[in-house]
Amino acid sequence: MLSHATSFAAAFALLIAASGAARAIEDESAASFFRADRERFQQAPRAAPIKQRPTHLIRRAAPVRGITLEDPATPPGAGAHPTRAPTAVPAIAAIPAPDDKPALAQRQPASLFTIAVLGDSLGVLLGQGLAETYADRSGVAVLRKARENTGLVRDDYFDWAKGARDLLAANDKVDAAVIMLGSNDRQQLRDESGPLDPRAPRWRQIYGERVDAIIGAFRARGVPLIWVGLPVMKSERVSGDMVRLNEIIRERVSAAGGAYIDIWDAFLDDRGQFASYGPDVNGLFQKLRAADGVHFTKSGARKAAHFVEIEINRLIAAANPRLDPAVVTVDPGVTAEPPPLAPVPVSAPEPARATDALVALPALAPTPEVVIPIRPAAGEVVPLTGPVSAKGGVLATHTPRTREPSEAEALLDRTLAQGRPLDPRPGRADDFSWPRR
Repeated sequence: MLSHATSFAAAFALLIAASGAARAIEDESAASFFRADRERFQQAPRAAPIKQRPTHLIRRAAPVRGITLEDPATPPGAGAHPTRAPTAVPAIAAIPAPDDKPALAQRQPASLFTIAVLGDSLGVLLGQGLAETYADRSGVAVLRKARENTGLVRDDYFDWAKGARDLLAANDKVDAAVIMLGSNDRQQLRDESGPLDPRAPRWRQIYGERVDAIIGAFRARGVPLIWVGLPVMKSERVSGDMVRLNEIIRERVSAAGGAYIDIWDAFLDDRGQFASYGPDVNGLFQKLRAADGVHFTKSGARKAAHFVEIEINRLIAAANPRLDPAVVTVDPGVTAEPPPLAPVPVSAPEPARATDALVALPALAPTPEVVIPIRPAAGEVVPLTGPVSAKGGVLATHTPRTREPSEAEALLDRTLAQGRPLDPRPGRADDFSWPRR
């Protein structure tokens, strides 16, 4: 049995060796075949590759639009490739670019209306909203000069009355000013006697004088000032302080004849409470106030600017009056009579010939006169509560019959007019006689 196992193992090893030799021969033949094929491919003559180059990237190339196929092996100016001629994509006819200079000159406004925006952090957001509002108006420029963390209480940190005078002195092109100030003024105010509580009458007086100083700086230069009131806040206590500040500002601005814009109700809900969300300028329901309950979002700033835009447009229309094309101005030195017309030469009529046929045209019928009847202003008045005017006191009279009524008519008159029941018949549901037949 051992000899049989040994012979079987030897036969199996011989078979594996034979198959490996065959596979080696096959792999060698395949490798030699691909190697020979690659050598034939490398030795075969090939045309030079063609690549695409945009004509506008070629130095000193003619200004032709499109893409030209050219042979990189062929130098510029030499003949075409012997195996493949350069192919040119059909060029698109060059359209002359319009001259932008006259168009830019036409878009340039005759006079630029400059709006300066001042205030605290709310004024910064209001300036952004106004800049977005007039982004498409080439004749209006928004000059944003608001500063955060400022107010009228801490004039030692920043004095807005002096800042307004410096702004007008440095920029004489300001045509209008918008200010929104006071969100940081919920604090004590110091004078020569010491700190003052915000609810003290002396605090109110000094605060009003500082408002007057800002208004006076713009009135001295003849620049109209638009003061925007503070909006409602999320905190009821803060909103109460904003109401007191708005009262002082409104009183001082109205006394000076300025414009005061009240935006308090624009940021309330239907219950009269603070609203973080609400309709924007396009009527879409958007978030209008930030999470702190004080500042605006982008949509809220645009909505606040919408109310200021109305007053600014009125100032722009007053500063740049436009002639109504429907109104025609007439020079008094020019007479309204038109010049006499030159006489038209009229040739003598030719004599009538016998061959000419006279055609008689029918006479036009006169236009019929349209008579519109005159309708009375009101008809006959019929009283509804007056006495009955019908004959016999009834609205309708009964016409007596001239013949005997039929059985059906008598039945209808008995049941419907007189309301008497029908005579019961034996066996019918309305027959209540006893005993039953």
